[in-house]
Parts: sequence; structure tokens; C-alpha cells
Amino acid sequence: MSTSVSTGVSTSVSGHLAGSPAGSLGNSVADSLSGSVGISATKPELSVVIPIYNEEAGLAALFTRLYPALDMIGIPYEIVFVNDGSSDNSVSVLAEQFRLRPDVTRVVLFNGNYGQHMAILAGFEATRGEIMVTLDADLQNPPEEIHKLVAKIREGYDYVGSIRRKRQDSAWRTLASKAMNRLREKITNIKITDQGNMLRAYGRNVIDLVNQCGEVNTFVPALAYKFSRKPTEILVEHEERAAGESKYSLYSLIRLNFDLVTGFSLVPLQMYSMLGMTMSLLSGLLVAMLLVRRFLLGAEAEGVFTLFAIAFFFMGVILFGIGLLGEYVGRIFQQVRARPRYVVQAILEHVPGKDAQIDRTVEKRQVSR
Repeated sequence: MSTSVSTGVSTSVSGHLAGSPAGSLGNSVADSLSGSVGISATKPELSVVIPIYNEEAGLAALFTRLYPALDMIGIPYEIVFVNDGSSDNSVSVLAEQFRLRPDVTRVVLFNGNYGQHMAILAGFEATRGEIMVTLDADLQNPPEEIHKLVAKIREGYDYVGSIRRKRQDSAWRTLASKAMNRLREKITNIKITDQGNMLRAYGRNVIDLVNQCGEVNTFVPALAYKFSRKPTEILVEHEERAAGESKYSLYSLIRLNFDLVTGFSLVPLQMYSMLGMTMSLLSGLLVAMLLVRRFLLGAEAEGVFTLFAIAFFFMGVILFGIGLLGEYVGRIFQQVRARPRYVVQAILEHVPGKDAQIDRTVEKRQVSR
């Protein structure tokens, strides 16, 4: 069961924040926000969640394109930025944007770095719209494509994935992604053509179910797909990064795919069990063959290196199996120790009914038991 515990709530951003870079930035930024502003009481129909991690260089370009693109859709909307412990000046840039467009902008500040998918989950919990869209901040997915996903949701779909028409990534990342897409689909039966593309739309029914889950390690698009009644996918444009570089290293991509496979399927364990039974049968046949050969031909001095090769092969298979089992046990260990999935230290938003710009400081623990 997922339990949320909120402490230290105040109506002023001058409240205590942890002494992390994100926390100290949150204090300085919050203290600079003051003055009277208008408050939009309209409940948003569309919520856009954007995780932010060291994106200072590209945020201005994002704002320039994002807000006009959403204004053109013609429905009430909100944008929820989730700062995932950025060490650059992203928090100050986000706070300034909150000052400029407080009617549609909300900023969630983590006290540290918890990962892209935890940032998205925190954004989901903060949203109020009936349609949720996730978007990366690097502008590889043009904000001008959001209206296509919204239109599909309005047609009755509750999950709209996107497929990059002409992917602007390196060759090795494209090939690795395609290979993992095929492997994941066979193992998990989750039919996501382009799993690395974060531009997706979800219905409120799907997000409510996702918010009820307390998984420590998860892959948000796959989890949402599991809860979807009517999923679909569309083609979208793809561009070069506006600034900076990808935050996913090769190791991070490998870990992400391990989480995806082990988090949504027992097939790897079942396949390894089948492999173990097959190898046990073959090894029994090999022993029988060697015994017959010994009785017919007598003892042999040769074949030692062959036996060594066979032994090392079995050792490799055993170690692989131990590692695979460790992945599942590790997930259980992380889940049962019930540590907070993330800690939200500050939320920059308007509180309806107040005359002045209000910001609330929240230390929030999301505990999964």
C-alpha cells in the first residue's frame, strides 16, 4: 500500500529546506518571489509533466516554444516542472518562469536526484488535469506535437505513445534501442514500439492507477500501458537536442532495461529454469557417454582441456543465473525496506483564494509498504 506523509507545511517559502544544492537554491529562489498576481481558478483539462535535470542551457528555448504551443490548443492547461536535484541554475530559471506565468506554471523541487521516472511520478501526483502529457526538456520532441496526442485522447484512447519519425540519435543508441524494444516485447508482452521516447499522453483513469502503485523501481510508460484499456501510438517528429547532452549513459540505459524486464515479467527466471533443466539433462548424457567410452576404450589422458572448457561454461551460466536472481531479490529488498521514493522540498504554485503570490514548502515522503 502506498502511504503519503506530509510534514512541515507552511504558507511561505521561507520555511526550512534541506542543506542540499537543490534545497539551498529553493530557499534563495523562494525568497525572491513576492508581489500580487492574478490567480486562474479554472481547473486545467491538460497537464504537462516535464522532468528537469541540469537543463539550464535549454530552458529558455523550451519556454519560448512550449507555452505558445499549448496556448494554441485552446483548452485550460497547466505545466508541472519537476526539478530532479539539478546542480546548475535550473531552479532559478524555473522560478523566474513561474513568476512570468504563475497562472499555468507549477514547479516541484526535489531535495536530491531520484531519477527521471521518480520525477514523472511526482509530477503525476501534482497534476489536476484529465489528460496528462509527459515531455522531455531537451526539445528533441517538439512541443508543437502535443496537440496530436491530445486529439487522440479525445477520440477515446487512454494511452497514446509516440514513435519518432526520423530519430536524431547516434547509430549505436538507435540500434541498441531497437534491439531492446524487440526483446522487451517478447518477454513482457508490452507493445511499446519506441520505449525511449518520453512524449506520451495518458488519460486520468490510467494516471490514478499509476499513482496507487508504490513501486520503487519502475518504467512509467510500461506501467501505464499495463493499466490502459485502449492504447494506441502515433508518429511524431524528432529533432536534435536544443542544448547539452543526454543524461543517460550506457550503464544507465542497461540498468533501465534491466528494471523494465525484471519489473514486468518473470519470463527471465522461467527461461533460466528451463535452461537449467536442459543443461542438467545434457550433462547427464555426457557423463553416461564418458562412462561408456571409458569401459570400451579404457582411461584417456586427453580431453582435460575439453573438460575445463565445459566446467568454465557451466560456471558462467551459474554466475549469470545468480546475477539474474539477484536482480529480483534486489527489487524485493528495495521494496520491503519502505524508504521514501523521493522527497519534495518545495512546490511553487498558487493557492486559490489568496491575494498574494503564495508558495508552499512541503517535505513529502512517499512510503511504499
